[in-house]
Amino acid sequence: MKIYYGEQTSLEDRTAAVLSDDFKHQAIERAQDIFYKKRLAAVQSAGDWEGMRKAGRTIRAHTTQYLDYYVSSFIRNAEKNGAHVYVASKGQQAVQHVLDIIQNNDAHLIVKSKSMMSEEIELNEAIEHKGIPIVETDCAEHILQTAHDKPSHIVVPALHLDRTAISKLYQQTSGYKGSNEPEQITHFLRTHLRPIFLKADIGISGCNFGIASTGSVTLVSNEGNGRMANSVPPIHIVLVGIDRIIPDLYSLDLFTSLLVRSAVGSKMTSYVSISTGAKDTTEVDGPSEVHYIVIDNGRSSFLNSDFEAMLRCIRCGACLNICPVYRHITGHGYGSIYPGPMGVVMTTRLADYAHVGDLPYACSLCGACDDHCPVSIPLHSLIRLHRIHKINEGYGSKQDARIFSLVENVLSNVALYSIATHVGAFGMKCIAHGKPFITNTTSIAALKSWTDYRDLKVMPKQRFRTWFKHRIAEENR
Repeated sequence: MKIYYGEQTSLEDRTAAVLSDDFKHQAIERAQDIFYKKRLAAVQSAGDWEGMRKAGRTIRAHTTQYLDYYVSSFIRNAEKNGAHVYVASKGQQAVQHVLDIIQNNDAHLIVKSKSMMSEEIELNEAIEHKGIPIVETDCAEHILQTAHDKPSHIVVPALHLDRTAISKLYQQTSGYKGSNEPEQITHFLRTHLRPIFLKADIGISGCNFGIASTGSVTLVSNEGNGRMANSVPPIHIVLVGIDRIIPDLYSLDLFTSLLVRSAVGSKMTSYVSISTGAKDTTEVDGPSEVHYIVIDNGRSSFLNSDFEAMLRCIRCGACLNICPVYRHITGHGYGSIYPGPMGVVMTTRLADYAHVGDLPYACSLCGACDDHCPVSIPLHSLIRLHRIHKINEGYGSKQDARIFSLVENVLSNVALYSIATHVGAFGMKCIAHGKPFITNTTSIAALKSWTDYRDLKVMPKQRFRTWFKHRIAEENR
């Protein structure tokens, strides 16, 4: 499992690298502005959006509470439809199931539609290690696979690349001779991928929602590659996270509306594919063999914990699209395949505090993500909880602990507080050389990180409580 790939670098180093890449964070800023306007219009056209959010939260919370029942129902109904179902508690088990299916069918070419679960369990790398080509067919994922790059967004994974960079990439790697016009690049990819679809032995896809009552899997997409991957090859493998399960088709109607409006600001998407088992003897299209791999990979650890609400997430990316931190450090600043607020919560829980460093601090705690989440996950509260747990479990900085202990002692003692404020005001005045603000100081390391980016106002000589005491005394004369 490689959810978090940032162990070798600190959050500060990754952020510095991203901030020096003007195009990358400017691209995110433009995308956020566009997504915000489109989502706002789509939400306003929905009618009772808050009612829909409340219903979505209730259904997801109910499903999480009875997750065992719904997962079992999904598996039972899928098997009734003729699907082969496997349960994997860990990512490595899921990968092995896929490799076994490939080997048992002597497959030599795999096509895959976009799947964050496959990124999470490093499926592509495992298949390629066996010498079998696996081709990403989603436009953005194909770009990233060609560039050997990581996704920067869970819905728009190649958001950090522009058309010029993409056209140059294909010119250098794939013999592309066209311009940087998106239509020409798309036509090139269509021409390149179509024969691969027709030759592929197996198609692999993720799952937006697994429907417990019917044993069906759903794929929501703006591209036709998803339907090609799950219907043209004779064998179809679906990766289903246990947190993707919803009760029934009535729930699907609601969650599709919530997902599409929140993700891309549209009333509807181009393709909503519902697959229910393999094709029968009367059907022309579709795979003759279907395999569902139901994957836990740490998700059950959220149950009955402070972070259980995270299992409600429908992977819409709305929290990324409104987050001020994501706006500046971009997806790659998080060092995780799951960036943004939802990524901080998920990654920190799945990869644990020993590995993620300062990731829980990649948040301003402004709460905008809570307001935008279509299933009302209290994301900023969960991130704050991660910070608390991180300290309580002994993964905090010892230097920070000493500093905050000192601050606690000063703030809780009237005499020490009085001395500190008088000395602090005098000291700040000296550092500022008589000016009202401290700017760009290098003399005190603790202040440098702050004053590199903003001015620090000097404390007034007279404290508020002293001023207020004098004012009350004057009024009583």
